[in-house]
Amino acid sequence: FVTNNSSDFWVYAEAGARKAEAEFGDIAVEFKNGDGTTARQRQIVDDLLIRGIKGVAISSVDPKGQTEAINGWSKDAAIICVDSDASESDRITYLGTDNVAAGRKCGELLKEALPEGGKVMVFVGLKDAQNALERFNGLKEAVAGTAIEIIDLRTDGGDAAKARANAEDTITRYPDIAAMVGLWSYNPPAILAAVKAAGMEGKIKIVAFDEDPATLNGLDAGYIHGTICQNPYRFGYESMVLLHKLAVEGLAPDAAGIPESRVIHVDTTVLHQGEGQAFKETCDAYKAGLN
Repeated sequence: FVTNNSSDFWVYAEAGARKAEAEFGDIAVEFKNGDGTTARQRQIVDDLLIRGIKGVAISSVDPKGQTEAINGWSKDAAIICVDSDASESDRITYLGTDNVAAGRKCGELLKEALPEGGKVMVFVGLKDAQNALERFNGLKEAVAGTAIEIIDLRTDGGDAAKARANAEDTITRYPDIAAMVGLWSYNPPAILAAVKAAGMEGKIKIVAFDEDPATLNGLDAGYIHGTICQNPYRFGYESMVLLHKLAVEGLAPDAAGIPESRVIHVDTTVLHQGEGQAFKETCDAYKAGLN
């Protein structure tokens, strides 16, 4: 399993992958964190294939730029995309969120937070990642025709410190900013830290993605309006189940339960204030399973 970066989001995915590893008993799972670059992901996968790895689940950081690499890897192993797709490649399937639909849900949260409209800045790690593109497009679809004005999509290359600096710069440059939206798991905590440092808690609305502990705490404290939670635990677990069917049992995609569309969507959950702690306890239980 090769991630796009390092964050708590992927800790939950690893817990799911380890659960599958323990259940099967005949596979060894390698869980590798990327650093937001295609170069690092290429290095990781090339090294794994040299070592004889038979199946890889990868969150693509650059779907178009990695098509050739994924096509090459697919000649030597079963390759599936998880979380972020490379739909034009020879990957066997995509497993993850319907990111356009999730982006629309994010837009609905934004409309709740800003019923009168206002200026909004959106933040993400890599704008070319398929999940980032689709979430941003879904968000824009949901707020189209309203008084909400999306100023821009700011990127940070997967760097949490840069993510906070982007939020701080936004507060300085746009004193009338009404809300900020974080599309990747570490973005909302970075936004919240910047908002708190500026003494703007409650004045600048925050809409989030994922279940970072700081996000869930901020949600219940009333600093974050709402968050769209994916299910990284299922990403990790179900990707290993699929790879077992494909690489160990030797099943064809159809026989492994992969639909003709070659897309498997995992549902998202929308959380509001007061719902963070219970969700956090579930996530903590996932983490505990790694120890």
